[in-house]
Amino acid sequence: MTRTVVVTGAGGGLGAEFARAFAAAGDRVIVADIDGDAAARVAASIEDAGGTALAVRVDVTDRASTDALAAAAVEAGGSVDVLINNAAVYATVTRSPFEDIDEGEWDRVMAVNLKGPWQVARALSPHLAAGGRVINISSATVFSGSAQWAHYVASKAGVIGLTRVLAKELGTRDITVNTVAPGFTLTEASHGLIDNAAEYGVDRGSIRRAIAPQDIVGTVLYLASPAAAFVTGQTVVVDGGRQFI
Repeated sequence: MTRTVVVTGAGGGLGAEFARAFAAAGDRVIVADIDGDAAARVAASIEDAGGTALAVRVDVTDRASTDALAAAAVEAGGSVDVLINNAAVYATVTRSPFEDIDEGEWDRVMAVNLKGPWQVARALSPHLAAGGRVINISSATVFSGSAQWAHYVASKAGVIGLTRVLAKELGTRDITVNTVAPGFTLTEASHGLIDNAAEYGVDRGSIRRAIAPQDIVGTVLYLASPAAAFVTGQTVVVDGGRQFI
């Protein structure tokens, strides 16, 4: 049976890799992103490779926009089997001491990174199939902290808390909800964030190499699979053993 998979923030980076991986597995993918052109390019690449995809522009902070995403997903597939809450602001987040963080930027980070997953889950909840999967993307930096990035770290910590609540509430419908917390992963955004991104954190890892997007994809596919039917409310850190929790 073909599943319908919704991936937010799928216009590039990890989101695009998730979308392509699910499509390659035979799923129908809703490629959702605030950049509609980027979403369309990813969807086209999936179709060109023989997969099935639909591009949808969505602002995850806006209720009407997330409701429209839900309607498009239902029209395409009838119900939603997997939701990957990946959309986030990351590379554009300003680093500064917590006392100096601009209040407007704090609110923007929280709106996208924390309110966004809640908004999308709320909109899609009535349409999630029994036995469905919700996978929220957090960050390994929650567990180590990152100086001068309080708003980003706090927003991603909130995603873990949200996951645990949703796991309780949606579990009665046999829907699992989990978090994946990647370490510093080599995406376009990461390369633009720091110099020598490929070397960052490598010396702290048990596996001494940079983290590639494909390293994160496998865990997400597992959590969306029948093999993970009894795994819920969990946070899986995928960072090559750079920190142990």
